[in-house]
Amino acid sequence: MKKIGLIVGETTALPKEIIEKQGMVSVPYIVNWEEGKNLPGENLFQRMRESSKQNIKGPKTSQPSPFTFKKIFEKELQNSEGIICITLSSKISGGYNSACQGKKMLSESEQKRVYIIDSLNVSSTEGLFALKAADLIKTGKNIEEIVKELKEFIPKLHLIGMLEDPKWLEANGRLSHTLAVLIKQMQKIGMRPLLKLKDGVVKAANLKMQAKDMSAALFKELKKNTEGKKIKVAIVHADNLEEAEKLKKIINNELKEAEIIFLNLIDSIIGVHIGPGAVICSWYSE
Repeated sequence: MKKIGLIVGETTALPKEIIEKQGMVSVPYIVNWEEGKNLPGENLFQRMRESSKQNIKGPKTSQPSPFTFKKIFEKELQNSEGIICITLSSKISGGYNSACQGKKMLSESEQKRVYIIDSLNVSSTEGLFALKAADLIKTGKNIEEIVKELKEFIPKLHLIGMLEDPKWLEANGRLSHTLAVLIKQMQKIGMRPLLKLKDGVVKAANLKMQAKDMSAALFKELKKNTEGKKIKVAIVHADNLEEAEKLKKIINNELKEAEIIFLNLIDSIIGVHIGPGAVICSWYSE
């Protein structure tokens, strides 16, 4: 029997091989999109691009049910003395609330062995957070110490990102039509909104000049915030591997103190909202 089991959402954007290697249990989130099932494309984002061409409504997302969490908790409790469950930011999704409700469905003795943490992070920052949890579990510390350290670690995680097209934020009600049109016009002259994570929410923090080259603009922002620091980095993209690989190459060449932990597709939950072509870079200082 394991001392501590680790449950995460598929919202971590971690590659499957890392999840398997670390012995994590991944909770599936829900993408509702009947209209997109038969569209061509190798991944969700390619099908989203196709839906735009055909004027088909885009996908919607929802969190796992409390019963889903309950079943996963029960199964993992059979193999672990205790469980840490990490969820996507509660400011963005109802996953944390569902996990808490699922825990309440357990017996009183089982509930005492389940610890749920609202990561207040998304996608690649949530992935880095989950990997930090896995590392702490390996130290042999008790579960209360690990939970305390993880909660203290949350503010150390950072995220920056850029969009290819603001229409997806508009479609999901997270951006007004007027602002979406304005951003499109600005992108034509090389300006892009810079996405940042603050208090558990991803927002457009400011506009960056000379940002037609997305990877170069993201690197410039990363370097400004981390130069001289030893950092761990994760890069995710919404079917924009070319820009993600370019960013990885620049970081490897220019920031000798940076270690890139993973590069992967953005998870579908955040990806549906920010749309195809987006690139996100997350990091923390060691």
